[in-house]
Amino acid sequence: MRLAMIGTGYVGLVSGACFADFGHDVTCIDKDEAKIASIREGRMPIWEPGLESLVKANAERGRLKFTTDLTDGIAGAEAIFIAVGTPARRGDGHADLSYVFAAVRELAHALKGPAVIVTKSTVPVGTGDRIAEILAEEGAPAGITVASNPEFLREGAAIRDFKIPDRIVIGAEDDRTREIMREVYRPLFLNQAPILFTSRRTAELTKYAANAFLATKISFINEIANLCEAVGADVQEVARGIGLDNRIGAKFLHAGPGYGGSCFPKDTVALLKTAEDAGVEQRIVSTVVRVNDDRKAAMADRVANALGGDLKGKKVAVLGLTFKPNTDDMREAPSIPLIERLVEMGATVSAFDPVGREQAEPLLPAIDYATDALSAAEGADALVIVTEWDEFRALDLVKLATAMRGRVLMDLRNIYDGAEAARAGLQYYGIGRGTSSSARTRLEG
Repeated sequence: MRLAMIGTGYVGLVSGACFADFGHDVTCIDKDEAKIASIREGRMPIWEPGLESLVKANAERGRLKFTTDLTDGIAGAEAIFIAVGTPARRGDGHADLSYVFAAVRELAHALKGPAVIVTKSTVPVGTGDRIAEILAEEGAPAGITVASNPEFLREGAAIRDFKIPDRIVIGAEDDRTREIMREVYRPLFLNQAPILFTSRRTAELTKYAANAFLATKISFINEIANLCEAVGADVQEVARGIGLDNRIGAKFLHAGPGYGGSCFPKDTVALLKTAEDAGVEQRIVSTVVRVNDDRKAAMADRVANALGGDLKGKKVAVLGLTFKPNTDDMREAPSIPLIERLVEMGATVSAFDPVGREQAEPLLPAIDYATDALSAAEGADALVIVTEWDEFRALDLVKLATAMRGRVLMDLRNIYDGAEAARAGLQYYGIGRGTSSSARTRLEG
């Protein structure tokens, strides 16, 4: 099939490359000439494992092209995906749909015949209806239909998620649109990927509901972590105990400094705004947002308390800046409020992240950036692990302790345990580990 992808950000570039790898003829379109030129030269605008080689392979085979010319890019396309940004709108938290609607208006004048316009971007309920209205208002040709096909990609595992999805959700209002979308995803039939056809509005809400539920699991286990610290329990063992119940599941039950990234923070707020407009209260999601905001703000206080309450003249080393490993994404990263507050409290901060420095520097200009974990720890009074990059899972704690001035290891991801840290001469602080932090859980039978 001939497909077009408007937007070469995270969703658009990954989706376009994967569709091309299925054998479709895909053109990715973006107004940013510098970005398109960079991609053509093999330089990716985002860091995602496997993406560079996937783009290169399909571009060389002629199945994946890049252009800034919308009319040329959509020529002959049976399905045109809109994958532009929908950030939180300043001032009110609603999803900013200006980029989506601008693309639709341009499409209305560039289209020459029938096609399916598909929203890949995360959009509020009713956006597909408004897109159909705009196409009619702008005089789009007959035979244009609108579908919703939300993405469920995890940064750091996006290619696998696209090719081996848990489900594919497609919101369509007529049989012809459903048939075209079924053909788009036909290569995944061999993987027996479940395809759920719904109405457009249902598909749009499904994306927000999924992210809100996962965010709820994170905030829930973080609240339980606070209780564990107060009563002398271990949150990792609690999470293991409840996660083995297949009604609950083990995923997203890892206590930490709070969720961040490009999806959960803005999508939970956007869902609340949608509910507010509909006059429907969403008390659980509202609490989830508040709990997460409070948690991220409180992380610096944990560091300060471990250092006696006064951070003036203290140096804090931070390992990991991105909101999760295997991405360079700094959007809503817990490291940002943590570091900003540490600096406000008088600390100097040295940080290291395997790939996130370029994205972090404009956001956190008042800190030092180290080239590795050991140099970040040099002369530090406390070492704080914020992002669970694989290379942080087997650090030489003895070398780190020797390099440091102080002895505090603040492990916000529970990578290590207290006994291991103590053997290296470090004073260990984990999350939700009110008892001995060495693993004791045993699963028998």
